[in-house]
Amino acid sequence: MSLKQQASQGAEVNEKMAALMTNSNAVRAIASAVQGTLGPKGLDTMLVDKFGEVVITNDGVTILTMMEANHPAARLVINIAKAQQEEIGDGTTTATVMAGALVSAGVEQVAKGVPVARVIEGIRAGVRRALEAIKERAVHLEDLQHPRVRQVALVAGREHQDIADLVVEAASLIGREKLLEPNFKLSDAVVSEEGAENQVFMGVIINKETMNKQMPRVLEQVKVLVIDDALEPEEIEDEALGTESGFARYLELQNQFRTNIQKIIDLGVGLVLVDRGVDDIAEEMLTDAGIMVVQRVLNKELRRAAEHTGARVIKRTGLRKDLAELQKHLGSADKVLEDEKLEQVWILGGHGKPMATVLVGAATEEVVGERERIARDAASSVQAAIKGGVVPGGGALELAVSREVEKVRENIRGMAAYGVDCVVEALRSPMAQIVANAGFNPLEKIGDVLAAQAEQNKISLGIDCDTGEIVDMLEIGVLDPALVKIHALKAAGEIAEAILRIDTIIKMKEYNKPSDEGAEH
Repeated sequence: MSLKQQASQGAEVNEKMAALMTNSNAVRAIASAVQGTLGPKGLDTMLVDKFGEVVITNDGVTILTMMEANHPAARLVINIAKAQQEEIGDGTTTATVMAGALVSAGVEQVAKGVPVARVIEGIRAGVRRALEAIKERAVHLEDLQHPRVRQVALVAGREHQDIADLVVEAASLIGREKLLEPNFKLSDAVVSEEGAENQVFMGVIINKETMNKQMPRVLEQVKVLVIDDALEPEEIEDEALGTESGFARYLELQNQFRTNIQKIIDLGVGLVLVDRGVDDIAEEMLTDAGIMVVQRVLNKELRRAAEHTGARVIKRTGLRKDLAELQKHLGSADKVLEDEKLEQVWILGGHGKPMATVLVGAATEEVVGERERIARDAASSVQAAIKGGVVPGGGALELAVSREVEKVRENIRGMAAYGVDCVVEALRSPMAQIVANAGFNPLEKIGDVLAAQAEQNKISLGIDCDTGEIVDMLEIGVLDPALVKIHALKAAGEIAEAILRIDTIIKMKEYNKPSDEGAEH
C-alpha cells in the first residue's frame, strides 16, 4: 500500500472518529459537572444565571436541568437524566457518571479498532447480566417501620436527620398500599416554606390564599367542592350580544349562574376550590354565606385535594344538576384553615384517600429550596425502596456486580468481549468517584474492596469515606433502593448505545420563514 493510500485511509478513520469523539467529550463534560457531588463527601455546585441569581445545590438533576448545554449529545444525557428523575426521583448523578464512564470506555475500544456493533453487543450483554444481578440481590422491605426504611431516607436525604424522620412518618401515615400505586409519588407530598416549622400531617396544602379577608379563616367539619373550571357565567359571543335574542340569552345565563351559586350555598359547602378565575357575583354571594373560596389552584394541588377529601371534580356546567346529584360530588374534611403568614390554605383530615404532607422549613429562600430538593429525593428513595427493595450503597453493589459481569466475558465470542469490559468499568465508576471525592486513591481502594469482597464472599463491603477503611455498608446503614440502581444502569446503557451509534453529525438546513422568502423576490 502506498503512503498516499495509507494517508487517505487514516484521514477517513479520523473523519469517522470525529463525530464519536465530539459526542464523547460532550458526555464526559456533563458527567464531570455532577461527579463532584457524589457520595457523603461530595461538594455543592453553584449555578449562576445572567441576572446574577444563584442556586447552590448538591442535587444532580437540578445541576443538569439548570446548566447551559447546547451540544446535542449533552442534551441527550440531560433528557435521559430527567426521565430517570421522573420515573424514580433519584439516582441521576449515578446514571450520568456511569454513562460518562461507559461512553469513554466504548470510544476507547472503537479507537483501538473494535467495530462499534461489537462494542454495543458487549455492552448490551453486560448491562443485561448486571440488571439481573442487582434484582437477585435486592432485599425486600415489608414493614414501613423497619430501620432500613429510615436508613434509605437518611442516605438519600444527605444525613439530614430531621428530613429522614419527616419522610418516614409521612410514608407510615400514607401506608404501603398507597406507596405501591403506579401513579402516586410520595415526593409530591413535600412542600417547603421559608420560616415554616418542620411537620408532617394528614392533609394537603393549597399554596394560595382565600379570595378576600372577609372569608372565614378556620372551618371545621367542612364540605368541599372542587371545580376544574372557571366559576363564571357561561360566555356568549360579542356579536350575539348585540342582538335581542343574544342579550336575552345573556340575561338567562346570568340568572342561571346565580341559581348555581345559590345551590352551592344551599348544600352547606364550606370550601370551594377553583381551577381558574371566580366571577365577582360568585365571590360576593359566597363571601356573604361564610364560604372559603380559593381560585387559580394548581391542577396538581386541585387533584390532591379532591382525592384526599373524596370530592368528585366537576365542571361549571355540572352545577346545573339538582341538589341530590351535586351532593354526590362533595368531599369532606375535619378542618380547613388559612395560614396568613405562609399564604396557604390547609385541608386537614380529609375523608377520602390518606394523603400526608411533609412541610419543610428553613431560614432563607436559597436554603429552603435545597431542603425541599433533599426531602423530595428522600421521599422518592423511600417509595422506591418499598417498591423494589434495598441494596448496599456506596458503590459496593456495583463493584460486586462488576465481578459477575466479568464472568459474561468468558462466555461471549469474539470482539463483543471488549464491550463487556466497558460495562465492568462503568460499574466501578460510582465507587471510584465516591472514594476520590473523599480524598482517597480510587485505584487502590477499589482493588482492596474487590479482594475483600471475593475473600469474604460479601457483596456489601465498601469504603468508609471518613477513615478509608473497608466496612460493611449494610452494617453501617448505607443503603440504596434497588430501583434507583436498576434505572441508573439502564439509563447509562441507553446513553452509551445512542452515542456510539452516531456515525456522522450533519447540520440541518435552516429554512427561511415565508416573510423572508417574500422579501427576496
